[in-house]
Amino acid sequence: MRLFLDQMIDRDVTIALQDLGIDVQCAVDVDMSKADDLEILNYCISVKRTLITLDEHFGDWTFLRLNKHPGVIRLKVHPTTTSNIKKLLLSFMLRNRTGKFKNFLIIVKSSGIRWIKTDN
Repeated sequence: MRLFLDQMIDRDVTIALQDLGIDVQCAVDVDMSKADDLEILNYCISVKRTLITLDEHFGDWTFLRLNKHPGVIRLKVHPTTTSNIKKLLLSFMLRNRTGKFKNFLIIVKSSGIRWIKTDN
């Protein structure tokens, strides 16, 4: 499993995932802390990493058409504290250790998980 954390996710989350033995990279690591959504998605596709984001645009099909990609996990967390993000994401990752996220937009929130197939 290879993950990429979008720029709005704190480095503490990266460390927590690495402590679980997960290969994770964050936007700051690759000088993408100011990159736009499309740049980040294209990067994740090119290096075959599942994108983890808080950004609502990844659920908006009119803004960004997802097709072939290594997966996008959109976290819906309120309030968006590092502690809440870690709790939700680590719980999801522990239940989905196979990392079979390819061509799925996965919306993860405390009340449930929605898997949306994005390719034909």
